[in-house]
Amino acid sequence: MNLTERLQTSLAEIARERDPYMATAGHFFVQEYIRQEFSQWGSVEIHTFEVRGKACKNLILNLPSQGRGQKKDLLPILIGAHYDGVPGTVAADDNATGVAVLLELARKFAAQAIRYPLRLVAFDMEEYGLLGSADYAALLHQQKQQLRLMISLEMLGYTDSTPGSQSYPPPLERFYPDRGDFIALIGNLRTFPDLIGMSRNIRKAGVPSQWLPVPNRGLIVPQTRLSDHAPFWDLGYPAMMVTDTAFLRNPHYHKASDAIATLNLDFLSGVCEGLEIAIRRL
Repeated sequence: MNLTERLQTSLAEIARERDPYMATAGHFFVQEYIRQEFSQWGSVEIHTFEVRGKACKNLILNLPSQGRGQKKDLLPILIGAHYDGVPGTVAADDNATGVAVLLELARKFAAQAIRYPLRLVAFDMEEYGLLGSADYAALLHQQKQQLRLMISLEMLGYTDSTPGSQSYPPPLERFYPDRGDFIALIGNLRTFPDLIGMSRNIRKAGVPSQWLPVPNRGLIVPQTRLSDHAPFWDLGYPAMMVTDTAFLRNPHYHKASDAIATLNLDFLSGVCEGLEIAIRRL
């Protein structure tokens, strides 16, 4: 299978109703699918947290660095994507695309390690207020664990190359393209050099990429805080979101129409390849 076919296979498994309360069977199925996929590459750690009496689970796969313990001082890179979806939709772009790419990156980096240790996390309960990532970020902070970088994969597969298809919170429309055919990297100021470097490497892989650094935890542009990187921003970690910009481009956002058929799978494959290259070069 080539990359596009592998991503398509993952999307077919993940894109189903999987709200943790309204579609518990689908939610459990996707949780198990991720756990099984991760377990091919190492032992899967389960981080359990409780929401209103319900036990929720973040799934974690740790991959060693290239040096395998020679450079013990290298901080891990955390790559995350949320696997829950809103009720009433199979949530293909939001966020089956992010999870499919997360699983593919696990496969690639398990086969050939990078310079840094990696921690791949499938977050639960993002749609209920970033609860899985907030709980996990708080745990790391409490344990005084540092990160080289946190990358949140959030909606990666929708494009529209029609002029005017891309909207922005003002005044960003003055500085960025009006066609929704690029992948965006949005990070706090600590990630500034990584935003530039990663964006450049994604472009080299043939995918248009734009980057935006935001000060003050993104509070001035609240739209930049709508994913699992935000709790990491709040605790001072260097973190970024990789996104197709969600509702600023995708008319199917949080609707029953967010289906695999609406996605651009060539673009998604390009984003996956670009991210692999970009992360290897960090």
